[in-house]
Amino acid sequence: MKKSIRAFASLALVLAAFSQSAFAVVYPLPAANSRLIGENLEITVPDDSRLPLEAFAAQYQMGLSNMLEANPGVDVYLPKAGTKMVIPQQLILPDAPREGIVINSAEMRLYYYPKGTKTVVVLPIGIGELGKDTPVNWTTTVQRKKAGPTWTPTKAMHAEYASRGESIPAVFPAGPDNPMGLYALYIGRLYAVHGTNANFGIGLRVSHGCVRLRADDIKWLFDNVPVGTRVQFIDQPVKATVEPDGSRYVEVHNPLSTTEEQFNSREVVPITLTAAVTKVIADASTNQDAVNNAIQARNGMPTKINGPQGEVMPAPVPVQESSDATPKEEPMTPQGANAVAPQTDAAPAAQPATGNSL
Repeated sequence: MKKSIRAFASLALVLAAFSQSAFAVVYPLPAANSRLIGENLEITVPDDSRLPLEAFAAQYQMGLSNMLEANPGVDVYLPKAGTKMVIPQQLILPDAPREGIVINSAEMRLYYYPKGTKTVVVLPIGIGELGKDTPVNWTTTVQRKKAGPTWTPTKAMHAEYASRGESIPAVFPAGPDNPMGLYALYIGRLYAVHGTNANFGIGLRVSHGCVRLRADDIKWLFDNVPVGTRVQFIDQPVKATVEPDGSRYVEVHNPLSTTEEQFNSREVVPITLTAAVTKVIADASTNQDAVNNAIQARNGMPTKINGPQGEVMPAPVPVQESSDATPKEEPMTPQGANAVAPQTDAAPAAQPATGNSL
């Protein structure tokens, strides 16, 4: 597929483009006193499309949860031909240091800040199921990397499968059928950032605690993230920022369920606002109706909450249909952050304990 570059002039917002429609989500960093990046896109489902929502999500480096939040009511299995869908590529950077890898479980995104590039790479992830949760409020490092990881299920995992009348191998050998995919970054004795053999799980709670990425995304991280890189896990369903011009924005995602009752209920999970978010919205210029509407909508996109009465957010940038606009099944590889020299593994480290998470 041909590659091109398309720039948007606003706080140096730039997105690298695939063909005329698919953008790898790599952003230049804004100023230190700014956290708003990117611009939303709008696509039209082609008339002859027979692809599921996952294909569109992969084309634009989104997870299923990102697409579903931005497009409530869209058919996961077969988006209706002619339907306009928003690609939520405008974001508020997490309230965390702009260093190494930051994993925000609530929005199911991984942020990587390559040293010396003044860019941030944003990739969708799959995270742990309820009760097998991906860590939150944890800072660690990439301890080692491995191409062709194997996976050794724990006794508890064998028992879980046996309870359903199923069985799994004692060890999954390296290869494309391995649930860990082809590459892994180990970040602790029981956790890893790794690939997957089931792309539909990106943007969902599907793992046993580890962080999953599509094949090309984990390959890119494996090639570019050095051993020793800082990794921070956070859980921020609501992000907020005050921009240099005084504009205030909130970005609201559905919080993760924390109990079986919440998970199985049709009721929305309550939102708790942090002190940092409260500080942004508790201002005389804030339109509280706009805040309440954003919390109710939970569309995962920045919403401006101050300014003239009736002011609306800019419309998404339409992506023109073309012969290349139909999504491909293979995911895209990040572009624009290739100033980072590929890193090789450090000296071999001890293998993780038997029963590493997935």
